[in-house]
Amino acid sequence: MFDVMSLVAGRGPLGKDPAGWFTPPLPGEMVYIEPHPRRIEAYRGDRKVIDTERALMVHRRDHPLSYAFLPADVGDLAGEPVPEAPGYVAVPWDAVDAWFEEGRKLVHYPPNPYHRVDCRPTKRLLRVEVAGATLVDTSDTVIVFETSVQPRLYVDPALVRTDLLRRTDTSTYCNYKGHATYWAAVIGDTVVDDVAWSYEDPPPETLPIKGFFSFDADRAGVTAELPTPSGQFTP
Repeated sequence: MFDVMSLVAGRGPLGKDPAGWFTPPLPGEMVYIEPHPRRIEAYRGDRKVIDTERALMVHRRDHPLSYAFLPADVGDLAGEPVPEAPGYVAVPWDAVDAWFEEGRKLVHYPPNPYHRVDCRPTKRLLRVEVAGATLVDTSDTVIVFETSVQPRLYVDPALVRTDLLRRTDTSTYCNYKGHATYWAAVIGDTVVDDVAWSYEDPPPETLPIKGFFSFDADRAGVTAELPTPSGQFTP
């Protein structure tokens, strides 16, 4: 499992359910392409098959972000022409064994240059209950504001009844927060799988929530003091 967020996914400005609006409205089908002057490398086994700083980034509605390359930069790799970028080709993600951007190994898709994550200490209340047991009850939290995602509260494990949690086999990946570990709540004979998750080794931009827990409101009784959505306004 993994998360995909961009200008064209989720509640991004070019997605199907944008958080805001354009005036005048944009055409329904749009593809945004821009220079992406980061070093992109790709490997098949130990052999480097792409090494370029001339790639384009393609933002296409309801599709993961993708690169477009000059044919000379992909060698003998099979590339599909990109209609919106004449003279460039797209290389399927699984055509190589490993992708790197500026030395960082990528998983599933390129990182979005417009994606931002802000982790701010706060005094917003978080209370979590499962099967009559209180797992969290504190206002010492961290709020995470992330592009195209509703804000979430995270909490230090020292403030969590971790004795009532058990790690599960579920895992997800996010280019902006890393690999997520999931936890079940075990209350007597009641087991609620994947009620919480944490990031054990996040990238630098999300180090403030390293090891912290967040909880799934669909699997537990969660009271979270979060900003009120302002989506009631109709332009």
